[in-house]
Amino acid sequence: MTDYLLAFKPAIGLYGQHDPSAVLFEDGRAVFGVEEERYTREKHATDTFPRRAIQACLDYRELTLPDLDRILLPYEPRLRGEIVSHYVTDALKAPGVARKLFTLEETLITHVRSRLVPTRQIENRLESIGTPVPPIETIPHHRCHAASAFYPSGFDEGVVLTIDAKGEYDSTVVWRADADGLTRVHTYEHPNSLGLFFAVITEYLGYRMFNGEGKVMGLAPYGEDNPEIENVLRDLIDVGADYDVTALTKSWGTDHGVETLEEAFDRPQNETPGEFNQWEKDLAYVAQKLLEETVVNIAEAAVDPLGTTNVAIAGGVALNCKLNKRVRESPLIDDVFVQPVAHDAGLALGAGWARQRPAAVDRQTDIYLGPEYGTEEIRSTLKTNKLEYAEPDDLERYVAERLADGNLVGWFQGRMELGPRALGARSILADPRTAASRDRVNRFVKHREEWRPFAPSMLESAAEEYLINGGPAPFMIDAYDVRPEKTKDLAAVLHPADDSTRPQTVREDQHPRYHRLISEFAALTGVPVLLNTSFNDHAEPIVRTPTQAIKDFYGMGLDVLVLEDFVIEKGTVKTDHGSELMIEESDELNPISK
Repeated sequence: MTDYLLAFKPAIGLYGQHDPSAVLFEDGRAVFGVEEERYTREKHATDTFPRRAIQACLDYRELTLPDLDRILLPYEPRLRGEIVSHYVTDALKAPGVARKLFTLEETLITHVRSRLVPTRQIENRLESIGTPVPPIETIPHHRCHAASAFYPSGFDEGVVLTIDAKGEYDSTVVWRADADGLTRVHTYEHPNSLGLFFAVITEYLGYRMFNGEGKVMGLAPYGEDNPEIENVLRDLIDVGADYDVTALTKSWGTDHGVETLEEAFDRPQNETPGEFNQWEKDLAYVAQKLLEETVVNIAEAAVDPLGTTNVAIAGGVALNCKLNKRVRESPLIDDVFVQPVAHDAGLALGAGWARQRPAAVDRQTDIYLGPEYGTEEIRSTLKTNKLEYAEPDDLERYVAERLADGNLVGWFQGRMELGPRALGARSILADPRTAASRDRVNRFVKHREEWRPFAPSMLESAAEEYLINGGPAPFMIDAYDVRPEKTKDLAAVLHPADDSTRPQTVREDQHPRYHRLISEFAALTGVPVLLNTSFNDHAEPIVRTPTQAIKDFYGMGLDVLVLEDFVIEKGTVKTDHGSELMIEESDELNPISK
């Protein structure tokens, strides 16, 4: 009899605030996974229960909730009690007596609830989906991150680093991992949080925490060493394996940290996000440098006493590809695996794997776990909306020719990716050879800051040719330096300040059609690389459905849209920029179930 487990990450109450997701496991194997933001259309789906993601998991195998053997939650609320004194202290910092009393009462109620009825809120939500609700098991947050990093890594043993803003009580954990599973070695308790440290820098520079950290990472190479900034930060915090950043992070959120930086630097918070002077670029550079120094030192301090040179990483901080590059380049480390869904949405993967033996989990080579849509359903959508389309005999060759001619292409193929990176299933593609491609995508398609770089998809067989120490990198989660003689081929996908790039390497078995497209582009141009960015407009989640792809196509500066076997080009639509599209989200196509 088939064993079905559902792991999901809520973003309510005791279970965090952002990036809810759900993953269905069939006999221990992840068969379907999706983030709730793809349904809410609000990035990170904050303060949301993943009802639609859960329902999509059930629908994939035509299940009802009672058909599940167990539900796994990637939090153990009872562990919040480890730092209850911090929560009380934080509550007492609220302004005014009335506010203090209210906040203290809420804190104590939350503590009691986490101890006595940790899953009651979740059970109540699930009852609206189906009854009886299956047994619920809670698993500690950082253990789920650690399982997501080590179990699919292919390593027999290794050091695991889990680094984020906060679990139940921990912010960074060092683990020993082997065939028997995970052993916690060292814990950095909240509020000593590298995730919150970088969030404070992010807010000080004008972006939002848990949303703009990647932009600060991208800004950093435009800066340079600034001893004045570095001295001030080093006076405030300690870095390295024994780091302490609590001078900036002692209160939840970023207000305290931002105020501390304003006083220390005698400069106000940036009020014009996206616009930076050289001092602000230098601050991003120094903050990135200190983060890298700290995490590399933690990893290097662990590998020798734990007797291994493999490192696996997860947690929101692991989305920092420049940091991952520094860890990978350490002379004390031989191999690194970073979970591609490193942030909280990946907790559902880790929860499902955490109750297995590591050897039972397949090595992770792709992350196409989301919905897909059939060609006849898409054809019906196009006809209903009176959209003219073509079906080229050789789709990949036709699209490659359009890309080589400078056209910008929306590419919608197969199962959607789980995680923050588009990897050739829900992508926007362009010619990588000219900076004009980069600038056009930034300005007219993504509508974002023009200084931000893009990433390439390249044939895995070309990685050594184009990248220094290049090899398989299928998840766009690590950065590499480009060989100097190849930079002219990749002008659109280099970081302009340091000639680095964040590649996705592609093999035929990972995504056959995408591999054929890149191969055809290589046959035409001699360059086995495409500019690849996520198929979404600025500040929205990646498109999930054909309808969303069509609407974005007519609202963005794209030239060509490819939906499975069909090609639409601008000028062929009979409606006004998609405004008369007849399908609403409530009536959209149902994804194919398997």
